[in-house]
Amino acid sequence: MTPGTLENSSSTSSTFLLSGLPGLGHVHLWVSIPLCFLYLVSILGNCTVLFIIKTEPSLHEPMYLFLSMLALTDLGLSLCTLPTVLGIFWAGARAIGHDACFAQLFFIHCLSFLESSVLLSMAFDRFVAICRPLHYASVLTATVIGRMGLASVGRSVALIFPLPFMLKRFPYRGTPVLSHPYCLHQEVMKWACADIRANSIYGMFVIVSTVGVDLLLILLSYVLILRSVLSVASRAQRLKALNTCAAHTCAVLLFYIPMIGLSVMHRFGKQAPHLVQVIMGFVYLLLPPLMNPIVYSVKTKQIRDRVIRAFCH
Repeated sequence: MTPGTLENSSSTSSTFLLSGLPGLGHVHLWVSIPLCFLYLVSILGNCTVLFIIKTEPSLHEPMYLFLSMLALTDLGLSLCTLPTVLGIFWAGARAIGHDACFAQLFFIHCLSFLESSVLLSMAFDRFVAICRPLHYASVLTATVIGRMGLASVGRSVALIFPLPFMLKRFPYRGTPVLSHPYCLHQEVMKWACADIRANSIYGMFVIVSTVGVDLLLILLSYVLILRSVLSVASRAQRLKALNTCAAHTCAVLLFYIPMIGLSVMHRFGKQAPHLVQVIMGFVYLLLPPLMNPIVYSVKTKQIRDRVIRAFCH
C-alpha cells in the first residue's frame, strides 16, 4: 500500500498498522525471545546504573549525575517502544489508534532529542574537567547541573509538542502500514492525504536545531579537548585524560550513527527494502539503551567496581 492508493480509498482511517519483520511472521514468536532478553538487559542495566549512583555518595559528582540523566532517558526510550514491539511479536497486535500513535511518537522523539542534549552536557563536563580542571567544582555545581537538565527537557518538549497536533489535523484514508513496530513522525506524516510540506520543513528544523547543533558542539568540545591534551608533555597524562572520554565517545557514536542513518533512509532511501528499514529502526531505539550501561560499566572504573561489588554481595 502506498500514499497514492490511500488517497483513492473511500473510508477515513482511525488506526495505523505497525510492522514486525516483513515476510517472517511465522517466526515472530521465536524472534520475541531474544528481543525480550535485550529489553530486559537494557532495563535492568539502566536501573542498575541509577541505583548505584543514587546509593553511592562518592558518585554524587557532575559526571555521574549526567550519567544518571542518560540512564533515565534510555530507560524511558525502552519503555516507550516495549508495549507495541512485544504486542506485535507476541500477539500479532499490529493496530494502533491515532491518539496512541501520536502519544508514542511524542515521547520517542522527545526522549531522543533529550538524549542528544544529555550527551552534549556530558561533553561539556569532559571539556571543563580536562581543559579547566581548577574551575571544575565551581563551574559544574548542583544548581548549574539542575538548570542544564531542565533546559534540556524544556527544549525537547517545546520542539516536539506541536508534532502530534500537526499530524492530528490530517485525514488518513485506508489503513496506513508503518515501517516500524512503533510510531515516528517522519513515517506517519507521509501517509497523510494532505499537503505535508509544513510538517516536513518543521521536522527538518527540529533535527537541525537539536541533533545538528548538539553534534557540532560535541565535535567542537573534542577538538578543544584534543588540543589541550596534546599540549601535555607526559604521554601517561595524555592517555589518562583521553581514557576519561572513551565511554562518552562510544555513547555518542552509538546514538548519532543509527539516528542519522535512519533519518537519511526515511528521507532519501525510500527504495530500501522494508526489512532493512525495520532493522535500522530496532538499532536506532534499542542499541543505545542496551549498550550505554555496558559501555560505562566496562570503561568507568568507579561504576565497574560498584557493579562487581553489588553482584558479588
